[in-house]
Amino acid sequence: MRTNPFLDAWLFLIGATPDHEALGSFKYVMVALFLGLLAASLWIAVVNWREDPGQRTGTHLTTFVCRVLMGGMWFQGCLWKLPFPVSDGFQYWLGQVGDNAAFEFHRVLVKTVLLPHLYLLDPIVFLAEISFATSLLLGFAVRLFALLAALFALHLWLGLYLHPAEWGWNYVFMAIIHVLFVAYAGGRSLGLDAWLRRNVAAVGKRTTWWGLLLGAVT
Repeated sequence: MRTNPFLDAWLFLIGATPDHEALGSFKYVMVALFLGLLAASLWIAVVNWREDPGQRTGTHLTTFVCRVLMGGMWFQGCLWKLPFPVSDGFQYWLGQVGDNAAFEFHRVLVKTVLLPHLYLLDPIVFLAEISFATSLLLGFAVRLFALLAALFALHLWLGLYLHPAEWGWNYVFMAIIHVLFVAYAGGRSLGLDAWLRRNVAAVGKRTTWWGLLLGAVT
């Protein structure tokens, strides 16, 4: 049950939300993982701030804060994909997609292919969402993962388009934010992408294929 944004944020940080409690003792692993990612994100931001005067702008700081918040959103969202092999929450909402998707072929796909193979799909979706969270929190390969996250959000938009309790624009706005992270390379704002471009990609892209790849995804 929601209380207020400040208390809810605190409960999330200490692992006292209903989604955490449903995991039993494994919740401590997820709390430690999130706090570790958050601490690493702040450390990376400080390193960038110290090493590169160009990072010390309001634009970079604002992008960093928004990126970390969206990473936190994905991390919170991945919690109710647990426990494996099939979480009750994931099964319920995928069933809602099967009933409320915008197009008939989407509803048929969910009912005939995805729902019967939930034990495979649930871990895949969990890994996708925790990958989005990790990328955004650390500012690593943000262009790549933000693009995938935008496509994921659009899938939710179409999948829950007819749901009477959902406002489709929520998912459109989510996609727009990630598209902006792609367009403006959100990881270059106090993120690991910025550090890699200064210290690795600038040299590597002139000599190796992985340097070219690194330059593209960051």
